[in-house]
Amino acid sequence: SIMTFKAERLMEIETHLCSPLLQDQRHNRGNGRASGSAPLQRVKRGWVWNQFFVLEEYTGLEPLYIGKLHSDMDEGDGSIKYILTGEGAGTTFTIDDSTGDIHAIQRLDREVKAQYVLRAQARNRLTDRPLEPESEFIVKIQDINDNEPKFLDGPYQATVPEMSKIGTSVIQLTATDADDPTYGNSARVVYSILEGQPYFSVDAKTGLVRVSLADMDRETKENYTVVIQAKDMGGQLGGLAGTTTINITLTDINDNPPMFDQSKKLMSVPESAPVGSVVGRIWAKDRDTGPNAEMKYSIIDGDGRDTFDISTDPTNLFGIITIKKPLNFENKPSYTLKVEGANIHLDPALRHRGPFKDVTIVHVSVEDVDEPPVFDSPAYYIELPEDAEIGTVVKTVSARDPDAANNTVRYSIERSSDPGKYFYIEITSGSLMTVRSLDREEVAWHNITVLAMEMNNPTQIASVSVAVKVMDVNDNPPSLTQYFEAYVCENAKAGQLIQTVTAVDPDEPLGGQHFYYSLAPEAANNPNFTLRDNQDNTAWILTRRGGWSQQDQTVFYLPIFISDGEQPVQSSTSTLTIRVCSCDQEGNVMSCNAEAYSLPASLSRGALIAILALMILLMLSLRTHRKKPYLCDEEENVHENIVRYDDEGGGEEDTEAFDIAAMWNPREAHHHLGKMRQDMLPEIESLSRYVPQACVMGGGGGDSNVHGYVLAKLLEADMDPCAPPYDSLQTYAYEGEGSVAESLSSLQSGTSNTDHEYDYLNDWGPRFKKLAEMYGVLDTNNPPLW
Repeated sequence: SIMTFKAERLMEIETHLCSPLLQDQRHNRGNGRASGSAPLQRVKRGWVWNQFFVLEEYTGLEPLYIGKLHSDMDEGDGSIKYILTGEGAGTTFTIDDSTGDIHAIQRLDREVKAQYVLRAQARNRLTDRPLEPESEFIVKIQDINDNEPKFLDGPYQATVPEMSKIGTSVIQLTATDADDPTYGNSARVVYSILEGQPYFSVDAKTGLVRVSLADMDRETKENYTVVIQAKDMGGQLGGLAGTTTINITLTDINDNPPMFDQSKKLMSVPESAPVGSVVGRIWAKDRDTGPNAEMKYSIIDGDGRDTFDISTDPTNLFGIITIKKPLNFENKPSYTLKVEGANIHLDPALRHRGPFKDVTIVHVSVEDVDEPPVFDSPAYYIELPEDAEIGTVVKTVSARDPDAANNTVRYSIERSSDPGKYFYIEITSGSLMTVRSLDREEVAWHNITVLAMEMNNPTQIASVSVAVKVMDVNDNPPSLTQYFEAYVCENAKAGQLIQTVTAVDPDEPLGGQHFYYSLAPEAANNPNFTLRDNQDNTAWILTRRGGWSQQDQTVFYLPIFISDGEQPVQSSTSTLTIRVCSCDQEGNVMSCNAEAYSLPASLSRGALIAILALMILLMLSLRTHRKKPYLCDEEENVHENIVRYDDEGGGEEDTEAFDIAAMWNPREAHHHLGKMRQDMLPEIESLSRYVPQACVMGGGGGDSNVHGYVLAKLLEADMDPCAPPYDSLQTYAYEGEGSVAESLSSLQSGTSNTDHEYDYLNDWGPRFKKLAEMYGVLDTNNPPLW
């Protein structure tokens, strides 16, 4: 039976290649068995089952025949149709549906896919009814040597320390072959070196690259290129090969000592270079690199060890020489330094190659520079009493040219440091003196900047600070702390305290302030108030009597005499205003205005308002009237109201006082003695309290007084450091009849004395006492002030 044959041959077919001959062998064996034994009955599979093998990379023009499927039910009449499904069915593999022949229509590559799983079935062509169950079979792709070994990570980079011994490992290489390692020698790889001998070698089996030459020096040659080959088929002829490149770099070790290029090195630096300035740099060259070339520099000897310093730059390669102390060409023009440079990182195994350090000599020349003057002190401090006279020499500063030329020095004050122009400095001697009076209470400190400049080189300027402390002198009198206004109750009794007074003094004595209080001599024996000095810089104002009344007197003025305890003693008199007020039983003020007891009882509030309105109308009416002339009929009384103010002229029409031409052009004025007024000589001294009379009247006897006065004022302006730079005398029109500005005098002003009341002059103080006596109304019935 055919089915029996298929069962016996099943295992054999799985391990051997199936071909068309298989169909013949099966037919022959089937005939022999039929003649010798009874046929077997088939119960399951009705078509031939196969497992196929095929070589990869078929390059023929025709489709590759793989095998044939055949069913026992196929009688060759075309009624059976073979169907192929599964991996690659229809795209990679095709089947003849009538004969069951299978072909590969695409190129097969085992490295892409090693086997395909397909399914086959026989169906009735007319009814499409399956004649047998679907069965699965495998098509295996058999390997051929079609892939060379490959270095997947190449090219490679590797490093090895210089001076390494023979056999030192460098890098491990591995080549991969895509062929089947279980089938023949297609994937058996052998390594060899094509380039890089005799420095390096490779192990044929493992691919490990090693050093093959001892004492390779990085400083001689640093980089090497090695080419490695991997060949399959065990390296036999016909095997495929692949190569890769290894770039091997020798890493540095500290095997070279540093060395200076020169045993002596010259440097220069100007003497004006500040401390910390860089003089120069040196370099002890080392053939090594990286940390093995890092250096440390030090000054080990020389006369400049205390003047200069050396440090290493951030790269740790160069030595930076800097100035440690100020230089002076005149004192020392050159220095010698012995500098050592040594490696920082040493390899104990290579100490026999040392010493790893070197020494050089550095000569530093100091260059002469035109330096600014130098003061004998970095700053000056002066204490000066505030009562120092003008012209007092405060301090004599001194500066010199430090250069060998020793040029002459000139002095001046920086204007911005003395805005008040209190001081002056003599240009050649440097004597600082006062030109204005000092006042500690106004400016306690003067911070002056004095400049010193070389005569031959004005660009060389030095400055110094002069601090002048103005010392206190007791030149200010004490006074009441503020304007006090006290009150006394009408029900106050004798000996009652009504006010505590204190004083203030702008001076600041060393022992502190101590004030003495008393009543002014004119009020020492007044019957109303007394003063008690508490000896603690305060004083009490006490009443001497009782029975106070606002009807009798509402205000009392009490002069208080205050003196300090320093020499010279300063004193002042301050007035305390005391008002009489009505108070309650507890002493609280209720009213300080006098009550209108004298008003008639029948005078109502409406009447008071009417009187007030009438007074307002009267005042408005008076303002509308034309002001009457001040002088009436008695012109002979005019001289009684004339007040003589020094030597004021009479106007443009007064030609007897002086020559008007001398005012317009005083330098070209002629001597017109005939026109000099004989009855009054102008008092030149009164015109300027700062100009001496001898200066005004001196000179040619024929000069007019006006001419002398103008020259004196001009001299005063020239000598005054605070005066503006005006070099001309401005003249203006003069008052009097015919003047465009008309008269500025109150005489003939058209205002009568009846329109003004001058009683307020009595309240303006002692300075207006004379005017108050002339124009004010004195009330002889007033009660005493204290």
